Amino acid sequence: MEFLDKIPMNIAVLAALTLGLAPFLPEPHIWEKLKMLVAGTLTRPIDIFDLALHAAPWLVLAAKLVRAALVR
Repeated sequence: MEFLDKIPMNIAVLAALTLGLAPFLPEPHIWEKLKMLVAGTLTRPIDIFDLALHAAPWLVLAAKLVRAALVR
């Protein structure tokens, strides 16, 4: 938890909005990969890695928000 506490909230938000949504056009990669996951077509290792890469900033942001809510 100490590692999570060292990440500033504004950096977590910035990472989620940039890396988490890049590329922005024609649609965010995370959205495309989530649609593939739901459809059952997320089978190639590169696609799974891509989902993990674009989901990581969102997971860090969610963990920081949950931790902030529980600490207060």
